[in-house]
Amino acid sequence: MEFHTIADSIFLTLGIIVLIPCLMFFIECLAAFISSSSSLPPENIPRPKTTILIPAHNEAAQITEVIQVLQAQLTEQDQVIVIADNCHDDTAALARATGVKVLEREHKTDRGKGYALAYAMEQIREHPPEVLVILDGDCIIEPDMIKNITYQAIATGRPVQATYLMEQPDNPSLKDNISMFSIKVKNQVRLLGLHRLGWHSLLTGSGMAFPWSLISQVDLAGSKTTDDMQLTVDLALAGSTPVFCEHALVMGRLMKDQDAQSQRSRWEHGHLEMILVEVPRLLKSFIKTGRWAALGLGLDILIPPLSLLVMAWIASLIIFWLVAIFTTVSSIPALVVTVGGGFLLTGVLLAWSKFGRADLPLGSLVAIPFYILGKIPIYLKFLVKPQSRWLKTERDLSNDP
Repeated sequence: MEFHTIADSIFLTLGIIVLIPCLMFFIECLAAFISSSSSLPPENIPRPKTTILIPAHNEAAQITEVIQVLQAQLTEQDQVIVIADNCHDDTAALARATGVKVLEREHKTDRGKGYALAYAMEQIREHPPEVLVILDGDCIIEPDMIKNITYQAIATGRPVQATYLMEQPDNPSLKDNISMFSIKVKNQVRLLGLHRLGWHSLLTGSGMAFPWSLISQVDLAGSKTTDDMQLTVDLALAGSTPVFCEHALVMGRLMKDQDAQSQRSRWEHGHLEMILVEVPRLLKSFIKTGRWAALGLGLDILIPPLSLLVMAWIASLIIFWLVAIFTTVSSIPALVVTVGGGFLLTGVLLAWSKFGRADLPLGSLVAIPFYILGKIPIYLKFLVKPQSRWLKTERDLSNDP
């Protein structure tokens, strides 16, 4: 085989690798753009007995409001349990003052959300609910959120993910606005598109509902299994692909400055780790079992964080066209990458035009390249010192002795 033929094959393969996530991103955004609102979850069944677990670490600033808003949506048979995990503030006392059940947990090494949830689940195992809901300790739920996700969990027998977005910080910067748009694309636009296509939903961490018969079989203790994307994969491979509930909304808090940088690093390093580890696992499962759900989930996870995808496409476009112009390598791989960029940019514009105008004015779109350049250190750090998927938040850092 001649050298240029080998080179053509290599570059074409690399071009297709760039094309696939761009195409998947476009398909998801297009499905969300052209679709109309779906019907509400069915209510022709009794309201399921529900337990809401709130793992909380140093959440004194907002835990009272979170619980009070939540209590307005509960029935007499529902229960709220706050797990004050390794807290150094008044989280437990403030939560207890609202009348909910509070579990306090201290452990020097087994720290994190997963251990807190596993601890609480052991306490309710003898008298379990029909549906278990997980809500982060800094999240405010919108009206009917609990009702809608619990009905859908019972009706489908599958895990359910509410729309999980972030509130703007006070005096948001342009970087905050772009970050908000990026989160909305990931947690609303793409999940809505997947839902319209009849595919899966990714679990995004808060506002999740699980039939007890399903979640009780999962070991949540530890860091790996309780990563939300990891849990999605494990459930999907076990035959319980999560679904999206567009009629339920939970609002979290977008961090600022260094805290936001640390938060983004955790999210994006975790996603890159998932691509390297779990996408091959899903593709292997598809080849072995022929289950299309595994293939669809693998292709969806293959879409990296939006800024990295744009960055990778720009770099590929420049390199591939330089190679095509100055060497004997075919221009077909460069054309493939160019087409991929068309899908990517069209998907971004579709998402912005229907879902992002309020967060990101048209004139601000020109700042996106500078936002992307600012994230280069995050990805370079992944190559040198990747962050684990569960690290300390700013509340940990400010309260450590």
